[in-house]
Amino acid sequence: MAALLTVLVSGCIVPRRPPEPEEIRHQSMGDVGLDHPWKAGQPAQGEILDNWLASFGDSTLDALVHEALVANPDLRVAASRMHQAGELLVQARAPLFPWLGVAGTGGLKASGGGGDPSSALQGIVAAASWELDLWGRMRYARNAASEDNVSAQADYQFARQSIAAAVARAWFTAIQLGQQARITGEMVDSSGQLAKLTEDRERVGAGTDVDSAMARANVHNLEDARAQAEYGRDQALRALELLLGRYPAAEIATRTDFVAMPPPPPVGVPLAMLERRPDVVAAERRVAAAFNRIGEAKAAMLPRITLNLNFGAFKSDILTLQDDFENPTGGVGARLLAPIYQGGTLRANVRVRTLQQQEALAAYAGAALRALGDVENAIAAGSSLARRVTALGEAYREQKRALELTETSMRVGRSDRRALEQQRLSEANAHIALLGVQAEQLAQRVNLHLALGGSFETPPAPPPQ
Repeated sequence: MAALLTVLVSGCIVPRRPPEPEEIRHQSMGDVGLDHPWKAGQPAQGEILDNWLASFGDSTLDALVHEALVANPDLRVAASRMHQAGELLVQARAPLFPWLGVAGTGGLKASGGGGDPSSALQGIVAAASWELDLWGRMRYARNAASEDNVSAQADYQFARQSIAAAVARAWFTAIQLGQQARITGEMVDSSGQLAKLTEDRERVGAGTDVDSAMARANVHNLEDARAQAEYGRDQALRALELLLGRYPAAEIATRTDFVAMPPPPPVGVPLAMLERRPDVVAAERRVAAAFNRIGEAKAAMLPRITLNLNFGAFKSDILTLQDDFENPTGGVGARLLAPIYQGGTLRANVRVRTLQQQEALAAYAGAALRALGDVENAIAAGSSLARRVTALGEAYREQKRALELTETSMRVGRSDRRALEQQRLSEANAHIALLGVQAEQLAQRVNLHLALGGSFETPPAPPPQ
């Protein structure tokens, strides 16, 4: 037995390693270039940085993100899936170790004499069983579960990053809509004053009833705009509260202004992004898991040998054991299971696993291309929005200057109240337009960080080797 075991173990096949990440990218994406700068622009150069949440300098936003990390239901689902993958890895490792067990049977005699037929034999047996992994089937299964575990961890990390980004975007949107609702309310007051002035002009013959009707219509239009802005603000607050795991009551108090726009972050090169972005890493590890499952399916077509060992002792008050039965007793043996014909199931399983690997490669290509598109779009949007913020900021400043000049002109009698209210409306419209683009610019900066795969927090130091 020892000699047979030595021969079998020495002949065990070492499982093949799955393709390296470079090979996975080549198989799924062909010759797509990844070592060049980003095409959408030339932002700050350097390696991708972590801890992007701190770059906004908003302590309230920091607190909201950490609240969401604790209470968000979707994130709890992702955490549960990650832990499940860890337990499935434990299950996949288990067949590589011997199985040990103890079984026993016994009972008491029935009153009045005679043995209990249900306990005719009493005894205890200790047994051990170990399947030799000759062809690597169980090691392939373990390796596949290990890759699934890494993939689940990466999915969880990307879920955390996505929740942080969603909270930041919702926060900026709530700030913008809150300011818009306030400004629109001021516009309603100005338009109401303007309507009264227009009616006064009609009474003294300086205006017409058409002018008065148009002025009143403008008041109603602005009242509608105020209602829409207030509704949008409440919807943004409820969306934010749902991300935080709170009751959606639209009760969060927002800032009265935006934080300063952080400087452009380093963006690295496309290849570096693919190597660190968690959802792409998860897709890559699923390709490796599919590769191992092909090896497991192929190994399942080959014979299996299981070694058995048992030791036990028995007695009976009813039955008489054979004279040559040694008690206690034990033994060692082996079991061979060689599949001959199963209707094509095993070969079909190999083909299924092969197709699943092709599916995983295609899914990786899709995830990688989407990630590349996310970064390119975020860089392009950031560049465009920066120009728009500059232009609208200048327009808003000019409108404010015009309002100041109109106020001065009215004080010296060169213009009337009607011109002042009209200029206030123009200044408010310019402010609302600027706020919308500023909010979009902050949201796109968050999108860029998420697309690059940088963490919103400082990653913990790696453990010592």
